[in-house]
Amino acid sequence: MKKFLLSILTLFIFSGLQAQEKRASPLINTSQEIGNLEIKIQYGQPSMKGRTIFGDLVPFDKVWRTGANEATVIEFTEDVSINGEVVKAGKYALFTIPGKKEWTIIINSVWNQWGAYNYDSEKDVISFKVPAKQSKSPAEKFSIEISDKGVISLSWETTRVNFSVEKA
Repeated sequence: MKKFLLSILTLFIFSGLQAQEKRASPLINTSQEIGNLEIKIQYGQPSMKGRTIFGDLVPFDKVWRTGANEATVIEFTEDVSINGEVVKAGKYALFTIPGKKEWTIIINSVWNQWGAYNYDSEKDVISFKVPAKQSKSPAEKFSIEISDKGVISLSWETTRVNFSVEKA
């Protein structure tokens, strides 16, 4: 009887593990400490998979979730200054509007949402434009990096955009 129950229990455990699918776009967490300030970013990391990204899969001049699946979340443990404006400590959604030559960076107060489907510009804390730079070698996977100086870089395909965050 014990062997039978153990077999049934093992079956349930392993069938549950097999039922969990691996995400096509894994959830990535990145962070950087700059003095007492910690910047944390969580985003879904899509891949090119032979597709044209900007201007096609991700249309120009439309709000993008800046990753895959859930809206990208950016969190500051202290008040920060971005593009000359103060953003209070807390969690925010990071949206972008990709363009051919420049992007709009958007910090929005509604951080817990799926994609950009319910994006509301009335909830924007700050938005500003940055130049889009082209790189020679394509990045297969979308990535967000934070330098030890507070420069946040978004890279995918042959496009890279940067903006700076500093303690307020």
